[in-house]
Amino acid sequence: MPKRLTVDIVVPVYNEEAAIEPCVNRLRSFLQEELAHDWRIVIANNGSTDRTLAIARRLAEGDPRIHVADLNRKGRGLALRTTWGESTADVVSYMDVDLSTNLRYFPLLVEGLRCGYDIAVGSRLMQASIVARRLKREILSRGFNLLIRLLFWTRFSDAQCGFKAMRREAAALLIPHVQNNRWFFDAELLILAEKNGFRIFEAPVEWMEDLDSRVNLTSTAAEDLRGLARMRSRKLRLPLAGMMEARCRWRQPGRQGRLPAPEDNGPPPLQGPDSVDAVGI
Repeated sequence: MPKRLTVDIVVPVYNEEAAIEPCVNRLRSFLQEELAHDWRIVIANNGSTDRTLAIARRLAEGDPRIHVADLNRKGRGLALRTTWGESTADVVSYMDVDLSTNLRYFPLLVEGLRCGYDIAVGSRLMQASIVARRLKREILSRGFNLLIRLLFWTRFSDAQCGFKAMRREAAALLIPHVQNNRWFFDAELLILAEKNGFRIFEAPVEWMEDLDSRVNLTSTAAEDLRGLARMRSRKLRLPLAGMMEARCRWRQPGRQGRLPAPEDNGPPPLQGPDSVDAVGI
């Protein structure tokens, strides 16, 4: 990938009239000061019925780096499928509107992609992560991610953290095979990615629960369980024509000055000897 990338940051919103403006202003200030790439904020409105869309359009009118995608239905997966599918950026990403994840970790995700990974995700379950949330949510999250590993023998630790980035080419290959358009979208995407040889980089994060979150834990947990049951009965190896050729085009010599050979087990680690797929801070 080139040294200077184009990065789309999608912020899905549904009835967030109180949160959207401070969120976008804070995110914009951070990107201006800390991200050494060309960027665009995409506000994905999931059929809001309050003033969210009007506020988003006002923000976009005042800054050409802010774009609004107006969707007529709810669903985080739908928002990502639509905006990532329409993007022309080198990197597509998203984060939750509450900015529960400390933004200082976002450049690390982009750097992971520059070093040869296909997908970069924040993980609240890594040892170095700092997380503050209610016990109920902690138990549900750990239980769900453990269930994924037991059912599918995957290596990633946190499928649900709303803090992810991908090479656009990887998204274009994988997303047409993701069936869910709501909360299970993330987990389905990561399971398919790992089972089809895409390299996933995980970074620890600082994460604080938003007590005003719109997420209904009971219905989301039920949807996740249905999604896992469906995934168990589907074919996980996908007919991704041209996948290896595309991945070879994405790779570039890493910081260690070499291009990984075909027999290598992925790109060189960003730091630390223990894993090519995780980094500690």
